Amino acid sequence: MCTGRVDIAFILRAFTNGNDGVFIGGCWPGECHYITEGNYLALSGMHLTKKLLAMVGVNPERLGLEWISASEGTRFADVMNGFSAKLKGLGRLGEGENEDKDGLQAKLEALTKMIPYIKLVERERLRVPVKSEDAYNDFFASDDFERLFQELIVDKFEIAQIMSILREKPLSSGEISEVSGLSPSEASMYLKNLTRQGFVNFDVSQKRFVSFQGERTGTN
Repeated sequence: MCTGRVDIAFILRAFTNGNDGVFIGGCWPGECHYITEGNYLALSGMHLTKKLLAMVGVNPERLGLEWISASEGTRFADVMNGFSAKLKGLGRLGEGENEDKDGLQAKLEALTKMIPYIKLVERERLRVPVKSEDAYNDFFASDDFERLFQELIVDKFEIAQIMSILREKPLSSGEISEVSGLSPSEASMYLKNLTRQGFVNFDVSQKRFVSFQGERTGTN
């Protein structure tokens, strides 16, 4: 199968199912067997997925991508042994990151639900026009990419996470900060915007934020 068909969803599903790492091996750039040059799609997906993993607290080094031709059997063995050793050094998923297992699972599941939106953003705003490995690497390391990633993905994820938390029960700003992993100032900023947009309300009697949806349906 061409590496260009390795969907972000496949990678996130593997981590959501508890796998400690994911390795992708593909043809060298310029040697793709298909006119789509799928190895560049794989390179783009790898860079983006590493950013997504880091966003939810997973060490991005748990995802590996290497170019290996069919004739490079010895190199393939060396690469796989090296990746296996790296994973052993990182430890089990979650434990190596000092992340709560349930909390990490919830974040991965929330991220998985965003995949259709993330793929749309990737296609419309994060495509590199030049088929060059250096061009891809430079773009995903650029300030422009960092800005777009923050605006288009991180903010959406944090908002979705807060809304999901508040559907469970009313919480204070400090409690939301603790549960979500956001800093107090970040939590306050998102709550202020959500309140202004009418998605959440501050219940003075409880001194807690409540989901507007929950208030309307009487669940709170």
